[in-house]
Amino acid sequence: MVKVDSEKIQQILSRGVEEIIDREHLEKRLLSGEKLRIKHGIDPTGPKIHLGRAAQFQKLAEFQELGHKIVLIIGDYTAQIGDASDKLSMRPVLSSSQIKENMKGYRAQIGKILDMKKIEFHYNSEWLGALRAKDLLNLAMKFTAQQMIQRRNFKERWEQGKEIGLHELTYPLFQGYDSVMVKADLEIGGTDQTFNLLAGRKIQESFGQAPQDIMTLKMLSGLDGRKMSTSWGNLVNIIDPPGEMYGKLMSMRDEMILQYFELCTQVTLREIKKIEQALRGGVNPRDWKAKLAFEIVKLYHGAKEAKRAEGEFNRVFREKELPEDVPEYKIKKKKYKLIDLLAESKLAPSKSRTRQLIEQGGVSINGQPIKDWRYEFLPKGGMIIKVGKRRFVKLIT
Repeated sequence: MVKVDSEKIQQILSRGVEEIIDREHLEKRLLSGEKLRIKHGIDPTGPKIHLGRAAQFQKLAEFQELGHKIVLIIGDYTAQIGDASDKLSMRPVLSSSQIKENMKGYRAQIGKILDMKKIEFHYNSEWLGALRAKDLLNLAMKFTAQQMIQRRNFKERWEQGKEIGLHELTYPLFQGYDSVMVKADLEIGGTDQTFNLLAGRKIQESFGQAPQDIMTLKMLSGLDGRKMSTSWGNLVNIIDPPGEMYGKLMSMRDEMILQYFELCTQVTLREIKKIEQALRGGVNPRDWKAKLAFEIVKLYHGAKEAKRAEGEFNRVFREKELPEDVPEYKIKKKKYKLIDLLAESKLAPSKSRTRQLIEQGGVSINGQPIKDWRYEFLPKGGMIIKVGKRRFVKLIT
């Protein structure tokens, strides 16, 4: 049964939304009570789903709450090509084994947001793997080379003399064909997906189907200010441990607070407006960032874990206390070079990086900063070594 809730529908059509094609048509269908087939595809380019992708699943959850059918497509076939939508160079080709490995945890992760019992679930290899050469030619005839090359990222690569793989040009064709196979009424994606989503409309029409409506959502910035992306590693994953998730969010730039509230939480738009006014009035951004981190951790791990992560963070960074569960490392020698102990205990990624951290004052023993990378000491049980802001180890005998 599809609910017709005009207030909820207006929120769905506005919150986090960049563009809707055709908005009037879509709104009329939603208000009519018609049950829509809402398509969303995700390529398994990495094993974890980050907040940028999760924001799109949260939008799907709003539609699901009203009773619409969510059609989820895992692009196990298209992942072998790689979507070029936001790439200024060719993606590395993923092997079938990599793709299978990446997909293993997808159902469980998506299940944190959507009711998996109610969705229609597909892998696009179901139909793309059966396409023949003449089928691909038929799809290709719907577009011109100029249309493909004039896409922003391809145009930039062309002008810069960078390679454009012929296989990359097939991606919009396959994504559009997905819409035909599932008879999509609406497809949801990021703003970087606009060309592919429009291709779906055109290909549907060529197969005698009504063209799908399109909803593009605002792109979430990563921790470094660029778009959140698995390829760039500037992300927060929804299965990150609560404490790690909280700490990452507290490290973000102040100017991204409102964007994250809108796209990554269930805090009302009315309350977000008040937060915006408070920030403009000079309130310390850190306080609102703490609320933001709490809300996001609560969404994916529950209120109890969010409270614990908040308490841990405050103990370590506000009150300068240690976390409750400090990893332990058994002392193996009577005397150590600090740089060797950090490498041996895996507290730092490499000796070169460890040397840099020490020289910058990022390493301490029992709260005392050590800046000489050649430093040697006699380890004792109970000593606490800290590297950077979040990594600790307690020495034991």
